[in-house]
Amino acid sequence: MSSTPRTVYLVTAPNQTIAESWAELLRREGIPCLLREDRPPASYLGVAFFPCRLLVREDRLEEAQRVLAEHTGKQPAGS
Repeated sequence: MSSTPRTVYLVTAPNQTIAESWAELLRREGIPCLLREDRPPASYLGVAFFPCRLLVREDRLEEAQRVLAEHTGKQPAGS
């Protein structure tokens, strides 16, 4: 029986639009990720203007950090 990898924190984007952009970048590199808003749901025209956390599988964390740093210059926490 295989265990499911843990989901861990990668980085916080300043808003949903940037978070989705970073998530798409990771997904194009084959790295699945999830977005989580840091505040209660609130949006304007479907877009949240609050910070959003990106989460990735623990076994893909280092790869996700590298991809994000290479493409955005953003150094995720703990890297």
